[in-house]
Amino acid sequence: MITVHGFSPSGNCHKVKLLLEQLGGRLDRDYRWVETDSSRGATRTPDYLAKNPNGKVPMIELDDGRVLVESNAILCWLADGTSFMPADPWQKAQALSWLFFEQYSHEPCIAVARFICGWTPADSPRRADLPKLRERGHAALAVMERHLATKAWFTGDGYGIADIALYAYTCVAPHGGIALDAYPALRGWLSCVEATPGFVRLPAPDAAAQALIDQST
Repeated sequence: MITVHGFSPSGNCHKVKLLLEQLGGRLDRDYRWVETDSSRGATRTPDYLAKNPNGKVPMIELDDGRVLVESNAILCWLADGTSFMPADPWQKAQALSWLFFEQYSHEPCIAVARFICGWTPADSPRRADLPKLRERGHAALAVMERHLATKAWFTGDGYGIADIALYAYTCVAPHGGIALDAYPALRGWLSCVEATPGFVRLPAPDAAAQALIDQST
């Protein structure tokens, strides 16, 4: 059994859920989801910090007590030996390069803009960061658009972990005020991801978060 500690509205957590659902019967074990609301301190308890001192989600636990954190590391472990991870060393390295891009150039602006819009008070001083975050977010999306002008996927010749990693926060970029209108190839890729077998959609924010998003974008 794999136990996943995750916060459902989080794109980083949704990556793990999406891959697990799409792996389906190809896993040699089942998984259970433990909803862990990081926005309300659930990852800062002594019990949680004893397992993950960084105090973040997602986190997976195995029955033997082993723990793995960091969403893209979890994706790599789950996908190893499956079609979601290229077997060819060069294509595998290319997929990994997109995972690093997602965590360094994409998530820190697109995901953070979304978080500020939906999960911080309307008078939060962090909202002063939104113009710069949106500028950087569009720069990251432009890189993706350029790639998708000639390639169908980010994980080599087929759909896989790099697509899952990049999909998670790209699909909700408008929640942070980062519109997708200028990226036709990217929008087409989103539709292709959503058409893959076993696809599950990222849950909508709760009413309070959605109200803040509506005010902010």
